[in-house]
Amino acid sequence: MAASLTTGIGKGGGVPPIGSGWGGGGGGPHGHGGSRRASFTGLWVLLAAIIMFFAALVSVYVVRRGISDDWVATPLPSLIWWSTGILLASSAALEIARRALRNGRRVQFNGWWLAGTTLGLGFLAAQYMTWQVLWESGYYMASNPSSAMFYVLTAAHGVHLLGGIIALLYVALQAVRLRLGPGKRTIADVSTAYWHFMDGLWVFLLVLFLVRG
Repeated sequence: MAASLTTGIGKGGGVPPIGSGWGGGGGGPHGHGGSRRASFTGLWVLLAAIIMFFAALVSVYVVRRGISDDWVATPLPSLIWWSTGILLASSAALEIARRALRNGRRVQFNGWWLAGTTLGLGFLAAQYMTWQVLWESGYYMASNPSSAMFYVLTAAHGVHLLGGIIALLYVALQAVRLRLGPGKRTIADVSTAYWHFMDGLWVFLLVLFLVRG
């Protein structure tokens, strides 16, 4: 999945010129426009596949909930609200970083991007802690269908989010090495869009847990 996100990375080597190194990756003699379009096309295909995957899981969740007489609603630990806030904050930080990069503000980009990446890792850590709280309360994978589906859905989301983390770390490394030309700017935009999508997916899952129990 991380490989899909890195499609279209520019092949330029050294430090981009101040006047043009922060360009939008649009059309030009070096073909950045075509590379950018290919990158976003790959992203849309990836997101469509993820949507279908989670649609199948959610369908199982809803059907199992409807036909079950042994369904015991899994309580949501208060920690899950903190983790949600962390994820939303990471998305906001990445968006600020992306806009800073578009405007050529290198220092601001580095700081905000690192903050967003760190918060993303914090969300995964908070999710694991949420699982620990449920384990200590006696809610295991095999306890009942509700807890089983909770673990499956949150784990699937976490795995897909981890793929995004890999892309974020790649961009952060390129920023530290001062290799963020137009092609690298594309991967920053693609990674941010993917992260926003995972944000929205998490909010959807949270609403599902609250409404369906």
